[in-house]
Amino acid sequence: MGRAFLTADERAKKDDDLRAPGKGSGLPLFRSRLAPAAAVHRSRMVLKRLALVLGLAFLVYLFVHNLPTDVPVRPTRRPLYMPISEQGRQGQGHGASGQMPNLGTPGRKPDRGPTSGDGDGVPPLAAYNGPVKFERLAESLEAIHGGTGPSASNNRNVLFAAASLRSAALLLPLACRMGGERRNNVHFALLGGSGAAMDDLRAVNGINEGCEIAFHDGRPDMATKSSTKRLRQSTIRAIYHINEHMHPQALIVDASGSEEDYFLAGARQQTSVSGITLIELPENAHSRLGWITKLDSSSLAAWGKVNVEILIPAFSAVPGSLVHLLKSLSAADFSAGPTPHLTIELPHHVDRPTADFLKTFQWPPGRPSASSSPSQLTLRHRIPRARLTEEESSVRFLESFWPAVDPGYSHVLVLSPQVQVSTQFFHYVKYSILYYLYSDTTTTQMWDTRLLGISLDLPTTLLDDTASFSPPSAAKTKTTPFLWQAPNSNALLFTGAKWAELHALVSESIAYHERNQGALPKLFTDKLVAKTRPAWLEHALRLARARGYVALYPSTGSLVTVHTELYRAPEEYPGAGAGAGYNSELIAPATRNMLLESLALPSFEEMPLLAWDGRETAVEGLDKEAAAYTEEFRRAVGGCEKLREEEIKPRASMRDLFCLGEDD
Repeated sequence: MGRAFLTADERAKKDDDLRAPGKGSGLPLFRSRLAPAAAVHRSRMVLKRLALVLGLAFLVYLFVHNLPTDVPVRPTRRPLYMPISEQGRQGQGHGASGQMPNLGTPGRKPDRGPTSGDGDGVPPLAAYNGPVKFERLAESLEAIHGGTGPSASNNRNVLFAAASLRSAALLLPLACRMGGERRNNVHFALLGGSGAAMDDLRAVNGINEGCEIAFHDGRPDMATKSSTKRLRQSTIRAIYHINEHMHPQALIVDASGSEEDYFLAGARQQTSVSGITLIELPENAHSRLGWITKLDSSSLAAWGKVNVEILIPAFSAVPGSLVHLLKSLSAADFSAGPTPHLTIELPHHVDRPTADFLKTFQWPPGRPSASSSPSQLTLRHRIPRARLTEEESSVRFLESFWPAVDPGYSHVLVLSPQVQVSTQFFHYVKYSILYYLYSDTTTTQMWDTRLLGISLDLPTTLLDDTASFSPPSAAKTKTTPFLWQAPNSNALLFTGAKWAELHALVSESIAYHERNQGALPKLFTDKLVAKTRPAWLEHALRLARARGYVALYPSTGSLVTVHTELYRAPEEYPGAGAGAGYNSELIAPATRNMLLESLALPSFEEMPLLAWDGRETAVEGLDKEAAAYTEEFRRAVGGCEKLREEEIKPRASMRDLFCLGEDD
C-alpha cells in the first residue's frame, strides 16, 4: 500500500534504479549480453529435438515399408504326418529305402501356394473362388458298369469318402475289409483340397489289388488354393455327380474329429437332398464298429431310419434293482447310433434310494443339466390298484409304447428291472436289426416277416418253468444262435410291426371277453406261461403260435445278466413263487466286446429252429402247426367256420382271428 502512494521524487529515484547502466558507469551489461545468448541456446535445443523426432519417424517408416511379404504364417498346430496303415508299417507302400513316398503329383512338386496350416485340405490364404471344375471324376464314374446306372436306384454300391488324409487313412482299412466280404460294390472318393496323388494315397495306406475298391478323384481344379466356401461347394457337386452315376445306398464318412468341417457340412447337405443314407463313424470305429463291414448295401441304407426305444416296466421292482440297471445302461456304448429314448414305468410307491437316484439321473448319459439338447427320458407313475387283472396288466404294458415312426423301422427293447446290460449290448442290437430285418437275403426269403423280436437273454427253463432248457449246439462244445417260437420277458427287442400286432391281439381279446360274459373257451383259460412271468407274455406266445413267428436268441449269455436275487412276482400274480427259471447261478455282467470275437452272424437257414415247447422243428412244421392253431383259435371265438378260406386272410389288425369282417 505504501508503494502505491510514493512521492514524485521517490518515483523518479525508483525509475533510475530500474534503468540499465550506461556507458562509463563501470558496471557490466549483464542483461544486454545474457538475454540474447539464452534465446539462441533454446532455439538450438528445439531444433535438435525436432531433428531427432523426424529421424525416428523416418526409420519407422523405412522398417514398415520394407517388411518381407513372402514369409508364410507360422503354423500353430502340430505338424501333419501322413498316416500309415498296418500294411504300410510292414513295408507295403514304401520305396526300397523305406522312405514314405512323396504325396504330390508324380513328376512335379505340388503347387500348394501360401497355406494357412498343415496343407491337408486347408484353404490357402489367397483363396481361389472360381467356378468348380472336376478334371478327373468323369473318367472313373463312366467306368462303372453292371446295372448301377442312373436307373438302378437299388444296387450294391456303398461309398466311402474323405477330404482329410487322416480320415482317409481311417476309412480305407474298413473299405478294404468290406470289399473283401464281396457283398457290396465298394467305392472310395477323395474330395476336398488335398494335394496328394491317388496312387500315393493307396500306396501309403497299403491298398493293393486285393482290396476290392473303386477309387474316384472328386477334387476340384485349383484344389489346394481354393477357399473353404469353394471346397464345400465342390463337395456338394461331387456327391451330386457320383449319385447321378451310381446311386450309392450309403455314404460312410469319418466324424471322429479328424475330418474337415467344410466336407462334413457339404456331405450332410447333399445326402439329405439326394436321399443317400449318411453314416458318420465315431472315434475308434475300426475296433468299435468293425461289424459294419459285414452288412450289405440294403442293411446300410436302413442305418439312419432305424429307431430303437428302451422300455423298463418296473411295476414291481425290488428296491435298488432299477438303479443297477440304469447304471449299466449309462455305462453302455451307444456309438452305433442315436441314444434310444428311455421310458420307465414306475410303481406308485418308489423306494427312497431309487427316488433319490432318479432326481439326478441324466439321459442320454453324460448330458449336462443345463444342456440345450432335449432329454430322452420319460418317467411314469402308475396309480395303485387293489387287484390288478391279467388283462389290465397287459393293457398297462402295451400302452407304454407305440412306434413313433414307420412300424417297419421303429422297435422297442423291453428290459426287466432285474437285469443288467453289458457295455456292448447296443452294438449287438443294432447289428442284428440291420442284418436280419433289412438285408437283401432276408427280405427276399421273407424271413423278416417271421421275426417277432431279438432276445438278449439266454433262458434256462421253458415257459412253464417246470423243465430246464438247454440251447441247441452246432457242435458238442459250441452253442449257436437259434430261433425259438417262445418269447422272453427279461430282455427282448420287439420289432415295431409285431408290437403293433400284439397290441391289436390284446385289444381284440379284451373286446371278445366283454362281448361274451359267459364261460371263456379253453384256449383262453389254459395257460402255457408260468405265473412267475408277466401276463402279456401269454398273449405274445399266442401271437407267435398263430402266425408262425420266432424270436432270435444269442449263442452267449454275455449280453445281459439276470439278477435272480432281485426277482419279484408280477403285480397280477402276487402269490407266484420264484419258479425254476429264476434259480440259475448269477453271473457277473460281461464287458468284453463279443462282436470282435465273432463278427459274422449266421443266416436264418443256418440256425436251429425250435417250437414253443422246445422241440426242434423245420419251417414246414412250424407253418403246419401255425395253421392248425389258427383254425382252433377261430373256432374258439366262433363264427369263422361260416367263412370261406379265401375270406380269412391274415391282417395286422388281427380281426381275422375273431371273424369280425373287414377292417373298416
